[in-house]
Amino acid sequence: MMINRTTICLFIAVLITGILVSCSALIPKLNPVTIVKKEATSNYKYVYIAPTGNLTSGTSSIYGNNASLVGVQANKTVNPGDVISGILTKKGFIRVPKLNSPNETMIINYGESGRRETGLGGYTIEVTIQFISANNNQLICSCTAEGQGATEADDIRQAITRCLSGLN
Repeated sequence: MMINRTTICLFIAVLITGILVSCSALIPKLNPVTIVKKEATSNYKYVYIAPTGNLTSGTSSIYGNNASLVGVQANKTVNPGDVISGILTKKGFIRVPKLNSPNETMIINYGESGRRETGLGGYTIEVTIQFISANNNQLICSCTAEGQGATEADDIRQAITRCLSGLN
């Protein structure tokens, strides 16, 4: 039986497609962003962001042979308030250090609201961000999103970015 070049190329194409499809099934899908809007954020000019602390996370590996070991470590730090501030500043809001004009100011609260196992030792981190009226302490809107990266810092940065990308 003679196998021609076209048959071999077709077999290889089908094999590569199968490998790509099976690998993509291992990458977890992030849950959709959830946004609850009670009022338009465009009614406000200023944001006061509740202080958040830095989170440092990292990855490390050890390589070696019988003669020596080499360790490699990569740390990343993220401050959720700074990420939120940067995104909202880019959207035209002015960050204020204290509440001076409550009629035009939103208070921004951030919190980690969950963690979901995705298999093979992976997980996502979910964050929720609230926008509160400084005038009457009523909810303007909130958003929830999850992120997944190489480190927890990456997870949080991605979750915040996904969360705020849906707001106008």
